Amino acid sequence: MEKQDKSISEEAFARMAHLCSQKEYCRFDISQKLYKLKLSSHEIENIVDRLTAENFISEERYVRSYIGDKLKFNKWGKKKIELSLRQKQIPQEKIFKVLNEFTDSELNQLLESVLEKKWRSVKGKTESEKKNKLIRYALGRGFEMRDIISCMNRINLGIIDEE
Repeated sequence: MEKQDKSISEEAFARMAHLCSQKEYCRFDISQKLYKLKLSSHEIENIVDRLTAENFISEERYVRSYIGDKLKFNKWGKKKIELSLRQKQIPQEKIFKVLNEFTDSELNQLLESVLEKKWRSVKGKTESEKKNKLIRYALGRGFEMRDIISCMNRINLGIIDEE
């Protein structure tokens, strides 16, 4: 029986190693996949530790890839990215270390393009209703209110009270 358990663990390790070689995963994602295979928590921990030791899993590599993808393809702001990574139990220091590599001007440029694109499709009876919808949209994307207001003023959508 023990030999069979060992082969199941080895098979699970091989499957996870294959997955990790194709795409970046964090410890949490792999643990979830192993949990679905009905492995014990001890086996899961051993497999995840081994994957980390053999460099199949690297949290820093994962965070860098995740943040880059979410900024480039999903056009998310810092807050939404941070929240999403914290749900995956990534340490806050690792998140901020990588997020701080992106300059404010890069993030403002991203926000500007998001706001300009969305402004063309926002429907509203009044100008202020459209602006409010745009603000809610940008907040939902994870951008901060002060950045949204500042950006809207820069692109002449006219909200004046920057605090």
